[in-house]
Amino acid sequence: MLAALMPGMAQAQQMNISIVNHSDNQRQEVVEISADKVYSKLGVKPTTPLVVKNAFDLEEIYQITHDGKLLIEATVRPGGTAHYTISVGQPQAIKSYVQGKLYKERLDDISWENDRAGYRFYGPALQKQGQKGFGIDLWMKNTPELSLDTLYNMEFRMERLSRELSRQGRKEEARRLEREQTYHIDHGIGVDCYNVGPTLGCGTPALLDGDNLVFPWCYTSYKILDNGPLRFTIETTYSGEDYHSDSPRSFANVVEHRLTSLDKGASFNKMTVWYDNIDKPINVSAGFVIHAADTTGVVLDNDYIAYADPTDQPQRHNYQIYVAALFPYALHKSASQPKFAKFGDVKTRRLLYPAFQGGNAGNAIGELKDYRSGSRFTYFFGATWSKTDVRNMKEWRQRIATTLSAIYNPLEIKY
Repeated sequence: MLAALMPGMAQAQQMNISIVNHSDNQRQEVVEISADKVYSKLGVKPTTPLVVKNAFDLEEIYQITHDGKLLIEATVRPGGTAHYTISVGQPQAIKSYVQGKLYKERLDDISWENDRAGYRFYGPALQKQGQKGFGIDLWMKNTPELSLDTLYNMEFRMERLSRELSRQGRKEEARRLEREQTYHIDHGIGVDCYNVGPTLGCGTPALLDGDNLVFPWCYTSYKILDNGPLRFTIETTYSGEDYHSDSPRSFANVVEHRLTSLDKGASFNKMTVWYDNIDKPINVSAGFVIHAADTTGVVLDNDYIAYADPTDQPQRHNYQIYVAALFPYALHKSASQPKFAKFGDVKTRRLLYPAFQGGNAGNAIGELKDYRSGSRFTYFFGATWSKTDVRNMKEWRQRIATTLSAIYNPLEIKY
């Protein structure tokens, strides 16, 4: 079916896209192409179905995002160029590699995942129960398939059956069922073995008043903006009335906004955070919890922080979770592409408690100074574990270096 032509424009058969890799690294990543430019060059209305093909004339998955980007996953050799064609047509059925939603099985968790890992925001219903999950939680995966639906369903089916067995006095059967089906133990799909509590968890932003971290409890509202097949994007809002802080300064009127996205194949989420009603300049930060079970595995570098987390049961799991936050950008005043930070703009450091608090030793952060209302702070955060494609901390640091190199040296799009 031919799409309607835009007024005064003839419809082109197809357009060619070249993606150039100027680096000496192999690149495979989701790239952004202007959807408006594509529709204009093809002479068709926005939202017209498209077909994207690679150099073998085979169809590629694409996605149009909420902010007008056409996404494709590009593979480009070092110093090479990859060629794609885009034409009007009906695309084949596609498989999604990213997904996120509200999981009513656990009140109002919002969990999302790609083919590498999963993440979780806690919601107001959980907050009302008094469970203090402030930071961002992690799901470790050892399959590229979308698996959070399976993990949630398995856990809460197990809980119902376990309660019934216990009610019947069959306690040993109940315990065996829990061991065999709980998502807190890896059964070959993935596992929830990361402790968050009243900490930054993995990648949570925070205002910084002196050495006092100021960050909210659970989201007050959310909107999923993109949901696959190549990118998940969510905007969440947080009320200052629920801020966690030891600061004497009041933040009751502050409203926090987060824009979080995760791409297929990415080890890191992209986070942009901004605040309303900040009455005077304040420093802004982001980071992760340092657990008391291992305080030695923290790495502080110029533009990133990393940690070999010991899991919630180190002696029983006997593996590590690798977490990191990357800080390539400086503060910027609008939603446009931010400028790269200079070394020294970001101060990475530990903020340790005077004494361990509930198994937590403190947090590691990257800090940028002099935040003002409406400015935007953009960084990246992510995780993996030693049972998948990153076997040790040395490999994780190499993954971080490769990711930062790709951010600093973006692929070039030629139309």
